[in-house]
Amino acid sequence: MPNAAPSRARDATTSPTGEKTSPPEEGTRLSQGRIWLIFVGLILSILLAALDQTIVSTALPTIAGELDGFDRISWTVTAYLLGQVVTMPLYGKLGDLLGRKPVFLFSIGMFLLGSVLAGIAQSMNAFIAFRAVQGVGAGGLMVGAQSIIGEITSPRERGRYMSMLAPLIGIGTVLGPLLGGFFTEQLNWRWIFYINIPLGAVAITVVSLVLKLPGSDRSPRIDYPGAALMAGAVTCLVLVTSWGGTDYAWESPTILGLLAGFVVLTVGWVFAERRATEPVIPLRLFTDRIFVICVSLGLAVGLAMFGAVTYIPTYLQIVGGAGATNSGLLMLPMVIGMMGASFLTGQLITRFGRYKIFPIYGTVLAGVGMYLLSTMGVETTRVQSGLYMVLLGAGIGSIMPVLTTAVQNSVSRADLGSATSGVNFFRQLGASVGTALVGTLFNSRLSDQLDQTLPPRLAEQASTDASSITPEALEKMPPRLRDGFVEAFAGALPPVFFYFVPLLGAAFVLALLQREKPLGTERNAEADVSSGAQEEGS
Repeated sequence: MPNAAPSRARDATTSPTGEKTSPPEEGTRLSQGRIWLIFVGLILSILLAALDQTIVSTALPTIAGELDGFDRISWTVTAYLLGQVVTMPLYGKLGDLLGRKPVFLFSIGMFLLGSVLAGIAQSMNAFIAFRAVQGVGAGGLMVGAQSIIGEITSPRERGRYMSMLAPLIGIGTVLGPLLGGFFTEQLNWRWIFYINIPLGAVAITVVSLVLKLPGSDRSPRIDYPGAALMAGAVTCLVLVTSWGGTDYAWESPTILGLLAGFVVLTVGWVFAERRATEPVIPLRLFTDRIFVICVSLGLAVGLAMFGAVTYIPTYLQIVGGAGATNSGLLMLPMVIGMMGASFLTGQLITRFGRYKIFPIYGTVLAGVGMYLLSTMGVETTRVQSGLYMVLLGAGIGSIMPVLTTAVQNSVSRADLGSATSGVNFFRQLGASVGTALVGTLFNSRLSDQLDQTLPPRLAEQASTDASSITPEALEKMPPRLRDGFVEAFAGALPPVFFYFVPLLGAAFVLALLQREKPLGTERNAEADVSSGAQEEGS
């Protein structure tokens, strides 16, 4: 019959290579209860990855002392970040090709394996290697969870769920150091990693038993050259942001060589992707205005959020006199602002089916919050700084749920994983660059401020690297030196935040230029609760 084809057009998706992916299985529509049960497993997995990015920070001195590795302490963070960022795009593509459920379960398994091995590590080199294994697993957790949400919910429903996933990154970043300190002081640093095992086991059990998705008929043509070139380019960039201005001077041959390697490998990756049958990140995505603007906004959010979150606790300790635990608790206003705005944004997206307005006012709120943070000084009260952080958190929380929702609504199901990983990948790159940028600008300004607040001899004595500044070291300084240092610190760090205000202004312009595509009510896939459905990985 001539009219039969259109009626089934929505059930099958044709990949860009001409191969059809499986249509949704015939069966019972996935119930809301089952979606929420699956969602619990996804939340646990993302929270694990978010926490482990920062949970070791307060335990690092203890770990390095026990494993005799103070000279390699920075590698414990770099190894995790490398494993996570390098594998993000690959997980997205493998989910498109092999099915989202098995790839997601593999990433949880890798994360738990890395956790167990890190917990039993007996040397610093082994610990660093196992942190990298953890990072490889973590790279697939956020991408996999968001892609699964994209499969089991309609575009209009996604706002509600994405709004609860998005703040987990900020929550993990703030709570990680608090939990790390608690486990180190009350139990043992190894429990930082052992605690992942029961939580990860719950996530694996829920996803394994409850989630059922239609399989993929696409042949797994892995783009090995593209994956290798991208991994090399990202490794160079992450090492530049991790080492530049700390381990090596920015103009050193090592950093310049890494930058050159990044450029060469990126150019090679573009050529490889143009020839690949199934590219890791299809270049056609960069012709989609919605995708390009969303990844650009993600980059800006990563730069601003992590640039602020990484250094504000240190400011509160040095200038505000807060303890390590209290400085973490004083970051809660940002988390509350992020959670509240994200939840409200998700509910409004689901109710009205519109999303363009949220990044517009989100960038305004974030820009105002960042500007106010740049005005902080010795006289700024904790209430004031808390209000500034609420504004920044509310702005970021209004943006983040929209990015994945808009991108998944714009691309075909065949590219859903690749597009989702692209948003997360660029946000994480922004986080790396933002942290390094703030650190470099702060160190430069601190040296200048010390010259103004202290006599030359004392200024030279106090001019230490930012990474060595601790409240304990501050307390041991002579009063004249300590007061001058606090004044210099207060004058050095906040103005750095002002550099992010024009960036957020540019993000505001991009948000205005965003195209809004109506959010549909059709789901990409329906789980089949009947016994006859063929499930991914079964």
